[in-house]
Amino acid sequence: MLKLPLRWIAAAVLLINGFFPAVWILLTSFKQDAELAQTPITWWPQHPTLDNYVHAFSDQPLLLFLGNSFAVALLSTLLTLFAATGAAYALTRLRLRRRGLTLTALVAIAMFPPATLLVPLFEIMRGLGLINTYGALILPYAVQSLPVCTLVLASFFQQVPKDIENAAMLDGCTRLQALYRIVLPLSAPGVFTAGILAFVNAWDEFLLALALNAAPGSRTLPVGILLYQGEFTFPWPVISAALVVAIVPLAILIILFQERVISGLTTGGIKG
Repeated sequence: MLKLPLRWIAAAVLLINGFFPAVWILLTSFKQDAELAQTPITWWPQHPTLDNYVHAFSDQPLLLFLGNSFAVALLSTLLTLFAATGAAYALTRLRLRRRGLTLTALVAIAMFPPATLLVPLFEIMRGLGLINTYGALILPYAVQSLPVCTLVLASFFQQVPKDIENAAMLDGCTRLQALYRIVLPLSAPGVFTAGILAFVNAWDEFLLALALNAAPGSRTLPVGILLYQGEFTFPWPVISAALVVAIVPLAILIILFQERVISGLTTGGIKG
């Protein structure tokens, strides 16, 4: 009897935890500064205004931040998918010694906090002359997303029957052609899921972007939004408007590919 109410409570907690911050930011983006100082708190904007969005684009080069974030996220996602596809295929199709140890190492690497890699990454990128370029972020983001994306793709590749792949190779396909013509199309939900995870990771990342790409022309959205605050002022409605603009591309991406992403996230994990 308690199972059904507990499910509803769990669903309500998840919805509130997931949607409340986004709804609060959206409502704040339409409020005026004076409303935020009122007590008690007003949930709904009393005098809705679009001025905050005008200031979000005029006070800082928000379009430039968007373009930089999109370029870095897209290129790092493509690089991640390319590398993760090869790694996942090797894990599931080749006879590797200590395969379980390799999977454990992938999980461990995925849990490394970015802060521990900051100093060596800065020195490497400075040595390569990539500081304040897209390359300074694309490579670290790709490496950061590679373990998780490899595990996601490997779980899907493992479910593709080897007989289909062998039949394609008997018909004249090479192993590489079988991968791109047979395995990848049948693993499309996994490819989309891995791509979304890599894109979101690159889109949201702040610490590496602040340390490696702080030049005015190469700032990404998380670093750019930080510039809206003054020395003694925090224009929360304008900051909220910029955050809404930053969230919209991700929301569109998730909505467009929601079925494939849900299918990918609910698929079973890789066997050891």
